[in-house]
Amino acid sequence: MDASPPIRFDNSYTLLPPRFYAEARPAHASEPRLFAFNHALAEELGLDANYLAAHGADVFSGNEQLPGAAMVAQVYAGHQFGHFVPRLGDGRAMLVGEVVDRKGNRRDIHLKGGGPTAWSRNGDGRAALGPVMREYIVSEAMHALGIPTTRALAAVTTGDTVYRETKLPGAVFTRVAASHIRVGTFQYFAARQDEEALRLLADHVIARHYPELEGEEDRYALMIEAVCRRQASLIAEWMRVGFIHGVMNTDNMAVSGETIDFGPCAFIDAFSFNKVFSSIDAHGRYAYANQPTIGQWNLVRFAEAVLPLLNTDMDKAVERANQAIKVFGDSFNDRWLEVLRAKIGIVTPGEGDFDLAQKLLKLMEDGRADFTRTFRALAASAVSPVADAGFAAEFIDREAAMAWLAEWRAYVDGDGIAPQDRAAAMRQVNPAFIPRNHRIEQAIVAAREEGDFSLFEALMRVLANPYEDQRDFARYAMPPMPDEEVARTFCGT
Repeated sequence: MDASPPIRFDNSYTLLPPRFYAEARPAHASEPRLFAFNHALAEELGLDANYLAAHGADVFSGNEQLPGAAMVAQVYAGHQFGHFVPRLGDGRAMLVGEVVDRKGNRRDIHLKGGGPTAWSRNGDGRAALGPVMREYIVSEAMHALGIPTTRALAAVTTGDTVYRETKLPGAVFTRVAASHIRVGTFQYFAARQDEEALRLLADHVIARHYPELEGEEDRYALMIEAVCRRQASLIAEWMRVGFIHGVMNTDNMAVSGETIDFGPCAFIDAFSFNKVFSSIDAHGRYAYANQPTIGQWNLVRFAEAVLPLLNTDMDKAVERANQAIKVFGDSFNDRWLEVLRAKIGIVTPGEGDFDLAQKLLKLMEDGRADFTRTFRALAASAVSPVADAGFAAEFIDREAAMAWLAEWRAYVDGDGIAPQDRAAAMRQVNPAFIPRNHRIEQAIVAAREEGDFSLFEALMRVLANPYEDQRDFARYAMPPMPDEEVARTFCGT
């Protein structure tokens, strides 16, 4: 009897018409080496983790073609920095196939950096080691932080050179997602006035991500509302931990509500509402505080694409779409207020909650306080005023910080919550560790220049438990020294 395949594929996307994708084959990797494999995720997906750990270099470089694999590049369009590009697609990625995990959830397995596809637009379709490491680190950190995200299954070096501004070692990243369907996927077919494809895609998305809507007469508008709710919650969660996506184009917004495409992303050190890291975001379109506005802008584009499905009367379709989009703003405002209350330890809601939290954020911006350390220090102050000096030390103006602390303590006093319980709750939403830019860069440089992955491995261990103090790794909680600051992050292409 033949042995069971290491991955049991159950593909559904390729049951859609051929205009949704193009066949793809990975380029050969000359000397693949597996440097990261997520054994726990492989088990969760129901894969043969032992086989993949032993043969991962060939499997996750694309050299070994597994039976039943789909191997297609998906087509989509997108607004990139506000400008519509009608034909994008997976230019350096391909859908290996889908699996149904141990909980019955359908998941995509995706190779990124495996070589050119039909949508590569004269690019080489390759990935360099640095962007692969960054995506692996940040996606798994996001998961550990409790934020919906694509996951990292494996990463290999290829033994080949990738040419960008300089010669760089090549690598391939294997990610897992609820799906890789984007707002831009809908835009692609809307731009072609292909209503049949729009309907097929919408029905596929509903069946896969929002099955509770199947059979509803108004299901396409309800789908917009459901996507709005998930995106509103997602962006609020990003902001909770100081995350800046960096390139919130419509082709980088997944309709599943997961974080996708970790390109020039970063976590804030010294807080600023207008903080930007992306080297290509010259005007701050995707700055930290702009993310809710851009999220809604993207979802308006989503609703525009779906208009033909809402009503044959275009005026009525627009009216219904506007109602659906309003869900985003309401959902975000509600969720963001919940986040702010949790971050500063408010248990009993009050009218002054938002103003008190915003006052702290403005104080942090003026005082160049570290985002993560400040909120973690506030949890310590919730236990005892003895810790107040540590909180104030994060600010340039320590007197202003102490004045806010006094106001905060008076505001929360008398709600009946024990100090230790308040602090414990605050520590569950305010991490001690984030993937700081300078630590990621140090790990990348060591791997790229010396072939040393020990810093990468240590960082992954720390970030697996971001809400624990981990005193042995206290240095990973420290902000960068001036000469360690990473002011700009770059797109992996």
